[in-house]
Parts: sequence; structure tokens; C-alpha cells
Amino acid sequence: MLHIILFGPPGSGKGTQAEKLVAKYELFHISTGDLFRSEISNKTLLGIKAKEFMDQGILVPDEITLGMLKNKVESLPHVQGFIYDGFPRTIPQAEALDEMLKEKNQHINALIALHVEDDEIVRRILKRGQNSNRSDDEDESIIRKRMDEYRLKTSSVYNYYELKGKSNSIQGIGSIDEINDRINSLIDKII
Repeated sequence: MLHIILFGPPGSGKGTQAEKLVAKYELFHISTGDLFRSEISNKTLLGIKAKEFMDQGILVPDEITLGMLKNKVESLPHVQGFIYDGFPRTIPQAEALDEMLKEKNQHINALIALHVEDDEIVRRILKRGQNSNRSDDEDESIIRKRMDEYRLKTSSVYNYYELKGKSNSIQGIGSIDEINDRINSLIDKII
């Protein structure tokens, strides 16, 4: 089973590329944001717990996020693999994900980081903000703060998987298809 972490700051194109990878490799895309929304709307025990933290403006604890992730992975035994988007964000999350997969005799095959310059990310998110109805997509200072937060908190995850020989950086500039071709070339070498 293939397990790919799609990595990059907001606006780097992870969601767009994940859609293409899902279609080509028959993978299931797990976005932690979508996972939270689904669990909350379905009023699962984990969703109720997560909502309690979110309503207080507190980050959802790792054990709840991991529980949701584990439930989702186990509910889809017939897919060819998974694309993790927005997870893991910390080394403890990466270690827990590795442990969860190890229990199934599986592992992360690759972390693929989309490298995009800051000014391009700002341009993309501001453009997205014209249609997203998200105020945080319309304010450059908030966008840059989100990028700084991403770098501050998640760069260690790239390094963690790099030490395992699994981290790869892909140039995230160009057409959607050009970027996708770069990612596909990397995945094709792995599988």
C-alpha cells in the first residue's frame, strides 16, 4: 500500500495535486480539515471531542486527530494507498503516524514537498481569496503569518523524514500538469 505525505505551505498546490494523484494512482486523499468536518458533522465521539477543543480556539490534541486518521484508514482497506494532506505537522504526529502504519506492516513511502516562493504563494492565495469567501485569503499580512507559522512548526517534519531517506522537494512553479508530471515521475520511481 502506498502512503504519500503531500507537504507544503498554504497555497502551494497540495489540494490541486492531490486530486490528480487520486485519479492516477487510485489513492484516497486525507485532508485533516475535511476529516475534522466529517467527524463533527457525523457527530462521532471523536468529532464531538474535537469540536469541544475547536470551539475554545484550542488545537485538537494529537490523540484525537490520530484516532480520526486511524479510523479513516481502517475504513478503506481496498484503496491502493493514501495521500496525507495537512498531516503530520509535528514530529510527534509523524512518529505516531509511523507507529500506526508499522502496526500494519506498512510505512510512509515518501514525503513530497511542493517548493513555491513566498511571493507566488501570496499571489495564489489572494487570487483564491476572490472566490473562497475566506477573509484570511484576502489579507496579505495574514497569509504571510500563516506561511511563517507553517515554516516554524512543520519544517522539522521534513527533516524527520529526510533522515529516513523519504523527503523529496518538487518545484511547485509551472502549470498544474508540469508540476504533476514532476510528482508522478517521483512516485513512479517509488512504486
